[in-house]
Amino acid sequence: MPARMSLPATQPERMAADPRRNCAGLLLAGGLGRRMGGGLKGMVLLARRPLLAHVVARASPQVARLAVNANAPAVEFAPLGLPVLPDPVAGFAGPLAGVLAGMTWAREAGYGWVASFPCDAPFFPEALVCDLAAEAGRADIVTATSGGRRHPVFALWATSLADDLHHALAEEGLRKVDRWTARHRVADVEFPIPPEGDPFFNINTREDLAAAEARLDSESSGGPAADHNDRPVSEI
Repeated sequence: MPARMSLPATQPERMAADPRRNCAGLLLAGGLGRRMGGGLKGMVLLARRPLLAHVVARASPQVARLAVNANAPAVEFAPLGLPVLPDPVAGFAGPLAGVLAGMTWAREAGYGWVASFPCDAPFFPEALVCDLAAEAGRADIVTATSGGRRHPVFALWATSLADDLHHALAEEGLRKVDRWTARHRVADVEFPIPPEGDPFFNINTREDLAAAEARLDSESSGGPAADHNDRPVSEI
């Protein structure tokens, strides 16, 4: 039986009215980027700017403050001017470890929610957090979907779940996102796929990077974009 949300009763209403008042944001950049040849995937250039810079530009207006989850030295991300949060669980434990880092940081800063954004998906909706927040009153976790597919790392997470997630990762060795979220109340928000492509298209390979370049060029010129709607966002 999923656990009931332990947030104050007024918190969901505050989220719906203005998500930025009670929601921090986390950029997930702690993965190994193997399919891109390793290294810092978020610092790969897209249209002469790091991928993370594109994500920051879309995410920052949607939340109260931002941090980066990464396991590389913080100096690598200095140009972003954001706090860098390493995984609190050793061994590259996957995206849940990054979510835990964000939950803990946001809770200590007084926020009831944290929104996660993967570093390799630069086209997500500009009203993503607002649309997810509309369902925050009935769930512990609110996840984006498109084309009927769930994108588990584009989500709102109640920071009150931090202790439970820490136990699952550190004591149980749990790694699968869906296995842990199944223990809690989850709501999905379906986002339409516009003609230019899935808003949650993610960049895993050099071919994807070229497709993203073409999409940016197409969007800036108002022309048609290539169809990349057949793959859900990765889990980093």
